[in-house]
Amino acid sequence: MDVEMVRWPSQRQRRDQLCASRLPRLLLVEPDSPPPVAFDPLEDWVRLPVDRNDLQARLDALTTRGHDAGLFVPRLDQWGVLRFSGDQVTLPPLEARLAAVLLASYKGVVRRDELTVVGWPGGSPGRNALDVHILRLRRRVEPLGLSIRTIRSRGYLLEPPQPMSRVAGFAY
Repeated sequence: MDVEMVRWPSQRQRRDQLCASRLPRLLLVEPDSPPPVAFDPLEDWVRLPVDRNDLQARLDALTTRGHDAGLFVPRLDQWGVLRFSGDQVTLPPLEARLAAVLLASYKGVVRRDELTVVGWPGGSPGRNALDVHILRLRRRVEPLGLSIRTIRSRGYLLEPPQPMSRVAGFAY
């Protein structure tokens, strides 16, 4: 989930939508406009023109606040739809069961034997079955920005994407 930059006051409606959705936003205040009063920790503002370093610092701060508020946590519904950062992917039943265990320990290591029990409750799969399904799951969650890392001799770790700078492509 990225911080959205919104021009103020010309994009007031977009700001209201983001506010109602509890999404982080940075208001780019036009030179002659008064800034809004911001009481929401997921909102900040800068006056245009803005220095690139100042803009990046505000974006980083809002990203951190969003993480602290728990907004950047992937969610799996009962139909196997994994949602994260405004995107979604549908998982087959076995991969959805594996993903559910990884999500329950989001950013924590899950042992191979835990995943095997959940993936194949009726018995033990073939030698490489878990590896094959983890590989497939990795490919499915990659477009969401998520990654599954192998922790050697321990298990797997589902982790969020590394913060990206969105300043480079923005014309301010």
